[in-house]
Amino acid sequence: MEVDTAFLRSLRGVLKLAEMGTMFVAFVCFAVASRPKYIAATCMEFVITFSLLLLYTLKLNKKLTLFFWPLVDLFNSLFAAVFILILSLIAVSTYTVTGTLAGGIVGFIATGLWCVDGCMLFKRVTFNQPRTAATGTVK
Repeated sequence: MEVDTAFLRSLRGVLKLAEMGTMFVAFVCFAVASRPKYIAATCMEFVITFSLLLLYTLKLNKKLTLFFWPLVDLFNSLFAAVFILILSLIAVSTYTVTGTLAGGIVGFIATGLWCVDGCMLFKRVTFNQPRTAATGTVK
């Protein structure tokens, strides 16, 4: 199976790795604070982001053409940003253990990363436009 190492070095690849890193740190913080609901949410987002990273790194998006993967990734980024933002707001406002506060703050950082990722994807997704018109190049 072919591995796309250029994706891992691209801005989107680095963003995906940063999203995974922040979710892992938030997961560890919530695990230390022993907050099962927060642990499940951060673990779920970590797995989804890891799956999308594998999809692009192994070029499976070229083989599985049933879905329009950039749009799926865009919806995931927007959903994850809102979901983790709400989770972080609740964690920060109701913390009793320092680990919950730290996990909430890291969740805010992850929310920012997902917003940047969503904006980048939204600029790339074209709706009924030829590729040349969407990218601004002229033939």
